[in-house]
Amino acid sequence: MRKVSFLLAALAGTAPFYTISAARAADGLALYKANCSVCHQAEGAGMAGQFPTLKGRVDKIASSAEGKTYLTDVVLSGLHGPITAGGASYAGFMPSLKAQSDDDLAAILTYVASLGDTKPAPVFNAADLAAARKAPKKNAEILAERNALNAAHPVP
Repeated sequence: MRKVSFLLAALAGTAPFYTISAARAADGLALYKANCSVCHQAEGAGMAGQFPTLKGRVDKIASSAEGKTYLTDVVLSGLHGPITAGGASYAGFMPSLKAQSDDDLAAILTYVASLGDTKPAPVFNAADLAAARKAPKKNAEILAERNALNAAHPVP
């Protein structure tokens, strides 16, 4: 019994390092809180000068096919280097979330897109992520993708 209690306590102590199960993939808010809110803050508010605001921006970016592709590439491959978002400059590091399932990432992106004014909000599905996962992009490619997107549809 003592070994079982120790094992359960040890697993509970390391739980934040494991991905949330696919059974909770539909709960974008919980997934966002577990994986994104530490940097992007509650409800995507961001942190000035450190982490861009997501609320009111992701829905606008995801309103075009190119924007959805860009966002899926960012969550799968991460992003680092200087960007301008919402009129502010950032020189940070967004880690890859590729360890998450396609369903979980789709739920997170759909949740964040729902925080904006676009109605109906853009929806992501696992197929969007699976397609992007087949052709991972390097950071320079994602930055070029962002610049092209910004030229065609200004990134808020």
